[in-house]
Amino acid sequence: MLPTSDDIRQLNDRISHQAAFIDRLRDEVRQVIVGQQYMLDRLLIGLLSNGHVLLEGVPGLAKTLTIKSLAQAVHAKFSRIQFTPDLLPADVIGTMIYHQQKNEFVVRKGPIFANFVLADEINRAPAKVQSALLEAMQERQVTIGDQTYKLDEPFLVLATQNPLEQEGTYPLPEAQVDRFIMKVVVGYPSRQEEQLIIRQQVQGVRPPVIQQVVSMSELVEARDLTRQIYMDEKIEQYIIDIVFATRRPAEYGLAKLEPLISYGGSPRASINLALAAKAHAYLSKRAFVIPEDVKAIAKDVLRHRVGLTYEAEAENVNVEQVIEDILGAVQVP
Repeated sequence: MLPTSDDIRQLNDRISHQAAFIDRLRDEVRQVIVGQQYMLDRLLIGLLSNGHVLLEGVPGLAKTLTIKSLAQAVHAKFSRIQFTPDLLPADVIGTMIYHQQKNEFVVRKGPIFANFVLADEINRAPAKVQSALLEAMQERQVTIGDQTYKLDEPFLVLATQNPLEQEGTYPLPEAQVDRFIMKVVVGYPSRQEEQLIIRQQVQGVRPPVIQQVVSMSELVEARDLTRQIYMDEKIEQYIIDIVFATRRPAEYGLAKLEPLISYGGSPRASINLALAAKAHAYLSKRAFVIPEDVKAIAKDVLRHRVGLTYEAEAENVNVEQVIEDILGAVQVP
């Protein structure tokens, strides 16, 4: 049954009232992080849409610090896993150890048992570790021995990868990359922001301690409310058109992209585009999705789901340009 204008108005009032915690969260994290508003908003979208986020950027852009600060502001259980080529699956999910006093094997749970799991430099992990993480991300459970354990809610994997180094790295398989709702490219700060960073770091003043400003129950309630945000059928068709244009560009007047795209977005791309658009509307304190919400997060949702051919690389065409062309060609409702 379609919601009435009164239903949407009531939902709008609820969101306007409840979304006040977003401002508190931003203000608290800003005490430690200078700039990087785009990255913080994308992490919040991941939180609201219950999706894992992959951050890509050169070292020193406060990726790890932002994730850690966000976890402290929510007072969530946080764990950090530094991925290395010699890491084993047991180092992530846990293992069975022999207890001498009890004369039996007991489970020693790994760092995956947390609300926020920071997978630092995830592309340094070998295939076995990546497959162990895959089950946790998709099924939100892990298997140790013959027992399966549910992970706590909310459960978010916030992963970082360094695009510069290729030594000792294992490119993430498409199946795993597809598990991330968004791949966010983290940029450099502006001149003014960098000047402020220098001042903060050289003055020797201890950074403020992040306080809890949001409860876990508020976060879960906000997530439920995000799902209720109204999405018109025309917006759904718009999302489908964007994803189908990555698969069959010629049908959308983009025949020039045909030789440049090796594979397009999967149905998971459509689902995540819809979820992230709703979360973006929530951040704007709106009870309905508009085309601008879809456009705002399209690159982050699609950049790791569209594969380019060697021909595209030869012509120096990147995935952002392809998505830009698609957004320009698909008719906006």
